[in-house]
Amino acid sequence: MEDPEENGMTFWEHLEVLRWSLFRIVCVLAFVMVGVFIAMPYIFDSFVLAPTSGDFFVYRWLNDISHGLLNFDKDFSVQIININVASQFMTHITTSISFSLVIIFPYIIYEVWKFIRPALYDNEIHHLRPAFLGGTVMFFVGCAIGYLLVFPFTFHFLVDYQLSPNIENQINLSSYIGNFTMMVLIMGIVFEMPLLAWVLSCLGVVRRSFLTKYRRHAIVVLMVLAAIITPSGDPFTLMLVFIPLYVLYEISIRVVKKDEPTDD
Repeated sequence: MEDPEENGMTFWEHLEVLRWSLFRIVCVLAFVMVGVFIAMPYIFDSFVLAPTSGDFFVYRWLNDISHGLLNFDKDFSVQIININVASQFMTHITTSISFSLVIIFPYIIYEVWKFIRPALYDNEIHHLRPAFLGGTVMFFVGCAIGYLLVFPFTFHFLVDYQLSPNIENQINLSSYIGNFTMMVLIMGIVFEMPLLAWVLSCLGVVRRSFLTKYRRHAIVVLMVLAAIITPSGDPFTLMLVFIPLYVLYEISIRVVKKDEPTDD
């Protein structure tokens, strides 16, 4: 296999480089997944299921700073049930894959950077190198916000919501894990929005006037995206996801380059 840094590579040679990059990512993912799979029973209760208890530190912290106005009951407790024979085993596998993807995300970014770097000019490399580093940080920030704010608020609200006192909530394991994984990972991905806007700005594809002009259209698109992200579809969860998306859009407007002055 030829060095990807060499110039004049053919299309098939680029595909070969891409194939090896994907192969390395899969190998690293499999290696990390083995360790996470072994450790998962020890961290599942203390991390994944932590929002099901009133002792969750986020609930206590929000109660302290709001002086009880948010009404996070200390006796809050939800029992997760399983109704399928294979659900616990499949959940063990899927959560291990999700955790492993989050852990190796910096390595995935590194492989992407190594693949596209030979096709960039020096000035593009100068701009995009810090962008890839910043994108990694923003991904972890998004995952943290998803775990610490979006999911706990959503889960607590939906569990406490009562249509009738005759209805007893029994939360299925698959439903809980599906919501947990989706909200945490999706928030990590959407926090890449300012990075994407900045990269496109550096490449001359997007300018500030474009994002400002289509702000109203973007609000509609972000609202639809928030509805897709939130599996419950209730207005409270919808706004809880939409507001960070809109803030990220406004940040994107600030980070992109202004229009170049035109000659009269």
